[in-house]
Amino acid sequence: MLVKMIGAALILFAGTLIGFLQAARYADRPKHIRQLAGALQRLETEIVYGRTPLPEAITRIAANVQQPTARLMEAVTAQLQQSDGRTFNECWEAAIRSQWPSTAMRSAELTVAIRLGSTLGISDKDDQLKHLRLAAVQLKAEEDAARDEQAKYEKMSRSLGVLLAILVVILMV
Repeated sequence: MLVKMIGAALILFAGTLIGFLQAARYADRPKHIRQLAGALQRLETEIVYGRTPLPEAITRIAANVQQPTARLMEAVTAQLQQSDGRTFNECWEAAIRSQWPSTAMRSAELTVAIRLGSTLGISDKDDQLKHLRLAAVQLKAEEDAARDEQAKYEKMSRSLGVLLAILVVILMV
């Protein structure tokens, strides 16, 4: 009997934890999108107004943004410092793809980030400004969609984790 009670408690704990972790991902996604958009806004300022070279601008941004966006920018800096003959776009994409799993963002935001990397550093500041602003608009739309998903599914994920754990316990007993 004691073993069944301990097993039931562990199942309840695990189910609840899974539900809360999933809910946290729904809560983190809009926050991570907003952080990425803020980092791109800082990049716009560095490029257009500060006339800062792109590698230096990305290094500065990495030091002034929160995780996981800072990790993304640090990875870009690390890729650029390897200086193995790759283009900025190749370094950007490799860094973004390597760090993306550590974020709560999805493929739509990944597409925006990678598309932006293909235009940075290869045109004049006005063209880069247009692409940065386009990326900001696209990220804002994704952030709004993420907020809607959060409102719909965050509480449900928590409840579903607990309820499924209770169901398993009932079936077990």
